[in-house]
Amino acid sequence: MKKLIFFLAVLLGTTHTRAQMGKPYELTINGVKVIVQPSGNEIVEIRTIIKGGVQNYPEKEAGIEALAMDALTECGTLRRDKNAFKNALDAVSAEMGGETGMDFASFRMNCIKSDLARVWPLYMEALLQPKFDEKEFDRIREDALTRIKTMESNPDNAVDQMARRTAFAGQPYALDPMGTLESVKTLTAPATRDYFKKLLNRGRIFIVVVGDLPKVELEQQLKSLLDKVPAGPAFVPKKSSFTAAVNSYNATKKDLATNYVQGVSGAPQPGTPDYNAFMLAMRIFYNRHFVEIRSNNGLSYAPATWFSGGLTPYSVLFASTTDPNKYVITARRLLDKVRKDGFTEQELRNMKTTYLTSTYYRQETAAAQAGSLATNEVLHNNWRRSLTLNEDLKKITLQDLNRVFNKYVTNISWVLQGDPEKVDKNLFQQKETPVKSF
Repeated sequence: MKKLIFFLAVLLGTTHTRAQMGKPYELTINGVKVIVQPSGNEIVEIRTIIKGGVQNYPEKEAGIEALAMDALTECGTLRRDKNAFKNALDAVSAEMGGETGMDFASFRMNCIKSDLARVWPLYMEALLQPKFDEKEFDRIREDALTRIKTMESNPDNAVDQMARRTAFAGQPYALDPMGTLESVKTLTAPATRDYFKKLLNRGRIFIVVVGDLPKVELEQQLKSLLDKVPAGPAFVPKKSSFTAAVNSYNATKKDLATNYVQGVSGAPQPGTPDYNAFMLAMRIFYNRHFVEIRSNNGLSYAPATWFSGGLTPYSVLFASTTDPNKYVITARRLLDKVRKDGFTEQELRNMKTTYLTSTYYRQETAAAQAGSLATNEVLHNNWRRSLTLNEDLKKITLQDLNRVFNKYVTNISWVLQGDPEKVDKNLFQQKETPVKSF
């Protein structure tokens, strides 16, 4: 009862807030889509989204987009060095920075509305007049190399990278947007500057604004930016599907205290009717997997499953375990049980509530709202999905849930890092090997 009251309070609070926010809308300025969400407060968040992510560069240049987005604020501009630029932002407690991921890059600014007149010129300066100072660039490249080394030494990250490289071999999703030690070492300031110059064009970007700004004023400010951004051919990110042809197994020997196992299977495309149902199904499956692997069998401290719903969507099973054979037998039995018996109405009702509550929490800030609008526009070609999710989830039935799980979680591409000598690979390949009882 307490959970129900709490959830209703969240829903009512969110509804009340959105009622104060005003109606979202979109503009087209110089051929560029602009998505506007009134905020109902004094904070302004603006993001320029650059489509493509790992589709934008070859393997040998992996990491170049991440360095380019860092350099916009870390290498100064043609008008100010790094310190002068950051001091100008600090004077009004504004935030500015870039990042990139698998599917798109983003350059954002956040400030109080009364300070926008001072921050907006800095935002334009960083985007349009980046310096790519070689000394500062060398510094951020060394920082990037240090981060890569740190991540490579993290077993969870290392097995995740191995799983993607194995499942998506030869495809963009095999790449890490942060790059590798080999690729990042070769990147230079001039090459990265030229890359960003080609990347920033009106055919590849859109803009998200969360803030209460007069429409005419907003159009003028954005036009002042977009008049200076070169035109370019319309870029449509490619979507692809993953389905493992067979159950497969690949292992790398590493001196670890335990074995790290990860399996990649299929998932529905964003923008399709199956997407939302599968998203809920995998979250319910996470709970079942956790209980069966950790609570009932003590096979892993932190087993997990998840749905990576990007432009190449996929589903994942993961566990760190001293007994990989027993793990995969238990996971296979669990999969078989779900495929045979399905989920329950209660699980579906509870997960709808849980997911909506967590989503509303995450979208309380202007930054989170802008991120959600951007992600839904890139992946689903529908930014309004960010606002209609409550109604969308109501339509999902138990039949939908069971159907999509059985449809997409089929063959699995398994990888292991640890001691391959402990593994019967036939269990992972699911050949006709008798499954022994425990």
